[in-house]
Amino acid sequence: MDIASIGGIALALIGILSGMMMEGGSISQITQPTAALIVIGGTIGAVLLQFPMNIFLAALKQLARIFFSGKSNGDDVLKQIVAFANKARKSGIVSLDQDLPNVEDPFLRQALMLAIDGTEPNEVRKIMQMELDNKSEMEEKIPQVFEAAGGYSPTVGIIGAVLGLIQVMQHLDNITEVGRGIAVAFVATIYGVAFANLIFLPAAGKLKIRAHQQHLIKEMMLEGVISILEGMNPRMIETKLRTFLFESKETKAEEATA
Repeated sequence: MDIASIGGIALALIGILSGMMMEGGSISQITQPTAALIVIGGTIGAVLLQFPMNIFLAALKQLARIFFSGKSNGDDVLKQIVAFANKARKSGIVSLDQDLPNVEDPFLRQALMLAIDGTEPNEVRKIMQMELDNKSEMEEKIPQVFEAAGGYSPTVGIIGAVLGLIQVMQHLDNITEVGRGIAVAFVATIYGVAFANLIFLPAAGKLKIRAHQQHLIKEMMLEGVISILEGMNPRMIETKLRTFLFESKETKAEEATA
């Protein structure tokens, strides 16, 4: 569970709602299902118009990554690759064939299969780099979905406010009703701005960081397999691959201070 994501949203909501109530407001004043329906429905519709369905569904599946970072497997992958290097140095790279069923990551398994089958290092790098680039291109589109939603929702909120004001104009003979109606109408604007700046745009930023971390681990896997195939000393492989973990940790530190 990502404490930063959950704590960030909780802190933002507590701060905003507390400030509102200190000024004499109440939560019921901004609890308007109609406004929420307009903003959410309009934003989703606009996003679906911009992105294909498969990308939109992929973005929905990635929502959990915003609040659950998952176990960082960089150190585990490094230990596994060094173990493979030691075994390949003693018994040859073909001996790793019996370890393939225990390799959970599909990318690492495929790279090892190519190496075991006798593929040249340059060819292994070319094939796996192509797969990594294609995967990265798809992962770059997922944050764009949330960025687009963050751009649309404030505008849709304004549309909701205007629709509310149109309804208010029908009751100009009752000044009390007009005042209450105007207050309700602007709730849609609040929803649009809040969804954009408290959920959609921060979510896009977090997913970019997650994707970059996973990309580094995949690059570490590829470099590890190439190094094993080239016969590099296991200790040198470990030293070489640790640079990827250092960069990954620096990315996490930047995320924590952002």
